[in-house]
Amino acid sequence: MADVAALAGVSQMTVSRVLNNHASVRPDTRRRVLAAMSELGYRPNTAARTLVTGRSSVVGVVSFDATLYGPASTLAGIEAAAREAGYSVSVASLRSMTAEAIAEAVDRLEVHAVVGVIVIAPHAFVVDALAELPHSVPLVAVQGPSGGPVPSVYVDQTTAVNEAMRHLLERGHRAIWHIAGPPGWLEARGREHAWRASLLSAGAEVPPVLVGDWSARSGYEQAERIVASGEATAVFAANDHMALGALRAFAEAGLRVPEDISVVGFDDVPEAAYFTPPLTTVRADFAALGRRSLTHLLEVLEGSADDHDGVVLPAELIVRDSTGPAPA
Repeated sequence: MADVAALAGVSQMTVSRVLNNHASVRPDTRRRVLAAMSELGYRPNTAARTLVTGRSSVVGVVSFDATLYGPASTLAGIEAAAREAGYSVSVASLRSMTAEAIAEAVDRLEVHAVVGVIVIAPHAFVVDALAELPHSVPLVAVQGPSGGPVPSVYVDQTTAVNEAMRHLLERGHRAIWHIAGPPGWLEARGREHAWRASLLSAGAEVPPVLVGDWSARSGYEQAERIVASGEATAVFAANDHMALGALRAFAEAGLRVPEDISVVGFDDVPEAAYFTPPLTTVRADFAALGRRSLTHLLEVLEGSADDHDGVVLPAELIVRDSTGPAPA
């Protein structure tokens, strides 16, 4: 560190402040220090710093089912924001969805002296587990409910689904069926609740809820039931992969989308614009959700977080070719 300070023409304290991303360092000073570190090939000894300060430069993340688009994109957003802020990320993946597994994962991260833990918590059981969890570092829940046991950052499900339903209702659709996500998922509950409330507010009949598991296969199977009913003019699927399965089932049944039936999804996965036809869907920026959760954790660490009801990120409806007027 002394060599870096001498080359940059600053004190060792200033070098330490740069390493710890202290806000008091002027931008030109920070650039000189970073340039000196690069020239000398300096790498900070994070293990030694942890022994001295009791804090590392590592953020812990508890996650599960990172094969799904939302959790995977959220985790990528956390990692990118952490890297920009000078932190690394340690991920504890859950092998089972139990309160004991949550506690074990958080304990494992705390042993490694993480500065805080972000819990990707889209399932109701996670929220319940966090309420009973003793912990010594700050926690932030991603997709947890407002007013939950720990600070949360989440996407506004209700407004986005209301917009999607209004889009269909204004085009004359009254028989709008729903392929829901699996029970227990907070996102699935929020989307189903908003779908139901929109229909009731419009004076439309509420069809039976068809439950999927987020997969295209389950969307396909539930869409076969919709075809058999012969009643739906539109379908709102709780995610894009189930909407993709529904599109396949409708095509095999000889139904044209959107002439015979309209389809709306949720997420706006990168492939949604290339479905046949391109999918109308609600865009949720999960990468931004991850970045904001990291920022919120740092705010909690600094004592500047004042969002007791949670940080809410908006979503928006993306209209493409899979929706049109209700058939006569």
